[in-house]
Amino acid sequence: MAITMIDPYNVEHTEFENSHLLAKLKKAVIAARIWTGQNEESSILYKVTTSDLGDKELYEHIKEDYNTVRNAIINRGFKSLTGKMGLSIQPRTKGAGHGSTSRAFYARTGFLKEFIFPEL
Repeated sequence: MAITMIDPYNVEHTEFENSHLLAKLKKAVIAARIWTGQNEESSILYKVTTSDLGDKELYEHIKEDYNTVRNAIINRGFKSLTGKMGLSIQPRTKGAGHGSTSRAFYARTGFLKEFIFPEL
């Protein structure tokens, strides 16, 4: 799930606590639906939840992931970002086709499970 685009200048010059990523996560609403197939004509809404970042451990994981991306931009440049970075949030290409140069922060599957199934 895409969260927000990565503006390299903004990320380089902004601490996590003031970041656009954190601002978006604080007001995110996640609508989870049951996927039934490639050509589905309707879908079943499973759950709607907000992204409560009250869990200190999850907050710290996201902060670490942001700082990993930030440090990569500062030390190696924007083009050094890869989807292999991050435990909860990862930078990936965003845009049409292969070779896209824009990047966005994406939620990893485990991160989404924390919001959709926190009781598990």
